[in-house]
Amino acid sequence: MTAFSTPCCRSARDGARVLRHCLAWLALLAALAAHGGEIRVRSALLAPGDEAYVLDAEFDINIGPRLEEAVARGVSLYFVLEFDLTRPRWYWADEHVAGKVQHYRLSYNALTRQYRLSVGALHQSYASLDEALRVLSRIRNWPVADKSQLKAGEVYDAAVRLKLDLSQLPKPFQVSAIGNKDWNVAAEVRRWNFVPGAAEREGK
Repeated sequence: MTAFSTPCCRSARDGARVLRHCLAWLALLAALAAHGGEIRVRSALLAPGDEAYVLDAEFDINIGPRLEEAVARGVSLYFVLEFDLTRPRWYWADEHVAGKVQHYRLSYNALTRQYRLSVGALHQSYASLDEALRVLSRIRNWPVADKSQLKAGEVYDAAVRLKLDLSQLPKPFQVSAIGNKDWNVAAEVRRWNFVPGAAEREGK
């Protein structure tokens, strides 16, 4: 018997390794499909900043036990914070005034046993998933519209949403998410009227 494996043996071992990997992914996908989650908007407020109108918002984030398990196993979750501002027009379609999008990545480092929340090139580590989600759930002083874009006394429609971005998940998870309501994390859209110069009320 030679010291080197034949191409046939190597191919068989590689195939078995790939099969075990696929079965592990499928088992995790089956577990994840059992429970879904939800992201609700607790509050949303627009206020004038130095050069722009800024958004303060708070969310209740529940990704469900199975997604929590997925993160702990090394699956990164991606979230998108979306803001949109339009001006109603009775004679035509609403005018789009401003829009802003921010992306987040939530991951787990098994070596340091810490969760990492990243925004672009910036990141911060946390000792627990609850702590990382708590930080993600609180948006403070996010510039969303230049002051020059809005007119005092005009009525604008504001909308905000924080959602899980399924398109960034690994391909096997994307396939499982199609048509599976238990897999998707429901994301509430909060809408409210905003009038520059008037006392602002929280989005309801």
